[in-house]
Amino acid sequence: MTDPLTAAAEPNRRRILQLLASQPRTVSQVAAEFPVTRSAISQHLLVLADAGLVEAEKVGRQRIYRVLPSGLLKLQAEIDKFWTDELDQLVADAHTLRRNS
Repeated sequence: MTDPLTAAAEPNRRRILQLLASQPRTVSQVAAEFPVTRSAISQHLLVLADAGLVEAEKVGRQRIYRVLPSGLLKLQAEIDKFWTDELDQLVADAHTLRRNS
């Protein structure tokens, strides 16, 4: 199983997650938004599914992909591990510098 952070690290996969967060879509609908092949999008969706970030429902001959809220919570938890007091201070310092410029 792919970990969620690794799966979402790839820019095309992040964009796919953004698209699916707005509404469920077929592979063809997702592929229409990218300058890559439908096959490449299918591979990205398989990685996202393996990471537990999306799921597919078979409807007739198509698969409808949707974001899994539980998967996004796992991804957020992984990202939150990186957020430390030092990062909070860095953000505060950046805001102070911006106001003083």
